[in-house]
Amino acid sequence: MRALVQRVRGAAVYLVDETRGPDSAGDQLGRVGRGLVVLLGVRLGDTPEDADALADRVVGLRIFADEAGRMNRSIQDVGGDVLSIPQFTLYADTRRGRRPGFTDAAPPEVAEPLYRRFNDRIVSSGVAVVPGRFRAHMVVEIHNDGPVTILLEAPVPP
Repeated sequence: MRALVQRVRGAAVYLVDETRGPDSAGDQLGRVGRGLVVLLGVRLGDTPEDADALADRVVGLRIFADEAGRMNRSIQDVGGDVLSIPQFTLYADTRRGRRPGFTDAAPPEVAEPLYRRFNDRIVSSGVAVVPGRFRAHMVVEIHNDGPVTILLEAPVPP
């Protein structure tokens, strides 16, 4: 399981309104202020324990500045929110050719329950989660702060 974590000043997610064309943002699903955007990819073989471990790592990740300006505070410490976006393309295989393959990504019926479990685990830690919509075409507006972008994985690779 992979989480691409971005520290943001604000972010929003919109459903694409296909009736107005592929580049149009339709209904807003949600918005966060200061916090994190997490793009979450689920791989074949990932487990509920992986979802829990990765959620705990996201919640405990100290990437917000303390009084001395050092990255020493977590999302819990700053009272921020998480915008969580399902992102199967984090498991794109681009080793051959120009078209990515997605054979390592878990199928939707496996990935969606793990995505929901990941979000639920973050909520259980006291951090609000604004979810994207699984299997939907979305536009994600991100105001990356820093920019700070960190890739986390579970289980932790050797």
